[in-house]
Amino acid sequence: MLHPARLWKSQSGNKVQCRLCSHFCIIDENNHGNCGVRQNVDGQLMTRTYELVAALNVDPVEKKPLYHFLPGTKTFSMGTQGCNFGCTFCQNASLSQHPKTGREITGQKVTPEILVEAAIAHECDSISYTYSEPTVFFELMQDTARLAHAKGLQNIMVSNGFQSPECIEELTGLIDAANIDLKAFNDDFYRDICAGRLSPVLDNLRHLKRNGWWVEVTTLLIPDKNDSTEELKAMAAFIADELGKEVPWHISRFHPDYKMQNCPVTPMEDLQRARKTGTSAGLEYVYIGNVPGDDNTSTFCPDCHKELVKRFGFEMTNAGLAEGMCKYCGCEIDGVF
Repeated sequence: MLHPARLWKSQSGNKVQCRLCSHFCIIDENNHGNCGVRQNVDGQLMTRTYELVAALNVDPVEKKPLYHFLPGTKTFSMGTQGCNFGCTFCQNASLSQHPKTGREITGQKVTPEILVEAAIAHECDSISYTYSEPTVFFELMQDTARLAHAKGLQNIMVSNGFQSPECIEELTGLIDAANIDLKAFNDDFYRDICAGRLSPVLDNLRHLKRNGWWVEVTTLLIPDKNDSTEELKAMAAFIADELGKEVPWHISRFHPDYKMQNCPVTPMEDLQRARKTGTSAGLEYVYIGNVPGDDNTSTFCPDCHKELVKRFGFEMTNAGLAEGMCKYCGCEIDGVF
């Protein structure tokens, strides 16, 4: 199932450097990068996941979560095994971490044509590259996204935001919207808990906005790990000042998973404190996630403050919104509608 990889350079000694993400792995012959799915074969970088989709579903776009991009529509969601991070709280560890254990990479054999045809057959408006980390199945995503656009579908990327600058440039014009995890606002968290780094994620968020992607940000709030008031203030200020006050911020409730089984569920008061921090920084759309029925999943007009979209779980009613405009005061609501 090997397929020629893209975005890499030859190195001396039959090594290769992967240029796909900000790890910039230098890979010895017969070895893999940090993701476990890109392999040096005789001095050529190959991907092991091009034809193997390990997760496939039709989802409401709100599940990504995207609240301001084609709300109320269905998205055809796909992902392979593999990830360039190693988050100890990963909710999809069976997909993301499996290749790093040396076990066989598995999945359903597909082609971009099959994926796009299935999305159209299920009456989806978009395809989402999600579940694990779509950066590591770049080739399949790029080819599918090109064909999706040709067929009138939009493309969504749900990502940890650790791409290389070259990767973002390659995807600009193909990916229409992204939800990026901003997992914390301290580098120790990224290094110790995620096996990554913070600064490339911040640079990439700026890069995506400069390149015209619709961007929403998600933070999983983990008790005593990334939830201090000081850190939340810094995070909210970064989103508001450097990305824009119109960028939606989704603050999600943590539930114990993977290697963090002993960490408690996020208290509701901490989620509300984080949301207040975001609105105090000037953010116009701050949402609380993973708490079904909470009013803080609704969208309110930033001018007249009337409720425009009411959500319960992934269901929604938009009695106050018409063609991206507030019905009450005429304010244009940020997003793609």
